[in-house]
Amino acid sequence: MPRTLEELEKIERQTLAPYAQFSGDTRGREHKEAPPEWRTHYQRDRDRVIHSRAFRRLEYKTQVFLNGSGDHLRTRLTHTMEVAAISRNIASALKLNTDLAETIALAHDLGHSPFGHKGETVLARLMKGHGGFEHNQHSLRIVEELEQKYPNFSGLNLSWEVREGLAKHHTAYDHPSKRKGFDAKNSSLEAQIANLADEITYYSHDLDDGLDSGLLSEKELTKNVRVWAHAAKLVQKQYGKLEDETRRYVIIRTIIDMQLRDVIETSERLILKAGVKSADEVRLHAKPLVQHSPERNRLNLELRHYLYKNLYYNPVVHQPNLRAVKLLGQLFKYFLAHPKEIGERSRQRIKETGLHRAVCDYLAGMTDRFAMQEFERILGKKITAL
Repeated sequence: MPRTLEELEKIERQTLAPYAQFSGDTRGREHKEAPPEWRTHYQRDRDRVIHSRAFRRLEYKTQVFLNGSGDHLRTRLTHTMEVAAISRNIASALKLNTDLAETIALAHDLGHSPFGHKGETVLARLMKGHGGFEHNQHSLRIVEELEQKYPNFSGLNLSWEVREGLAKHHTAYDHPSKRKGFDAKNSSLEAQIANLADEITYYSHDLDDGLDSGLLSEKELTKNVRVWAHAAKLVQKQYGKLEDETRRYVIIRTIIDMQLRDVIETSERLILKAGVKSADEVRLHAKPLVQHSPERNRLNLELRHYLYKNLYYNPVVHQPNLRAVKLLGQLFKYFLAHPKEIGERSRQRIKETGLHRAVCDYLAGMTDRFAMQEFERILGKKITAL
């Protein structure tokens, strides 16, 4: 006999910590639905995110390197999958709800525009005076309004706890505005995990992609970044001489392992010290309880500064992204003047949301590839390379 919803919820009660967010305690969905039979509420949410069109589009959206720059470089989709895996690992170690942490991680970048954070910056500028643009808030709009898959409601009708995680998502890159209905000082521990997993993931995979592209070197990393130097020393001591690809992989894996150990041990200590007894008590706590140690924060800041200087603002990465962003601005201007050419669903929303928001929604949903195709179609100029 398959496990029923009731049995799955009982297993959660028996195995998770008291301050975990239990799926049986969900605040529910905006639109009433019959509960799932053989999944928990958060497992249903996870499946809805994975089956959404916005999730599939992440495959062709830039992470750091412009999409299409290389077969092995990360895209927004592979980044998302790595964040989800790390979120599950941390949540499992802390006896928290792995399904909720994973679902928030899978959904956290649904609202990202094409061309990475520079694309988000240009849309925010273009939407100034028209409600602005911020990708965390747009992720919420996608799951609450823009996805159209179900006959009885717009959006994915996800549980309140998943939407809370999206509303409060923040990392060094992301600073969301306040959202009515999510006024607690903090989010669930599972949402806090997704935040930190995002940070851990992009530090590690940006190192990997930077080395793979030749823009970073192991010699310079060893000289300037203590996180790398320490991990490289440990790998050398344990394995001796390794092939280049294997050595880099093992060093980065070691960095991730050190990050996870630090987060798990620090967070467990903070949770016990706070004395929280439920997920709602977590939300009332003044500061996040899922954190790095102060020393690890200092090391991560050193790594982050190095990556900004040597990778993110390297002309090989920076210039194509700037040109792509200019392309996005030209498309925005064109569609404002020719609203009949935007996608049908966005066009139908003009009366409800206004022209600027409808155009912004259309552009934000584009993949890098489609944005470049539209630019070529409209201006008649073949883009050979950005």
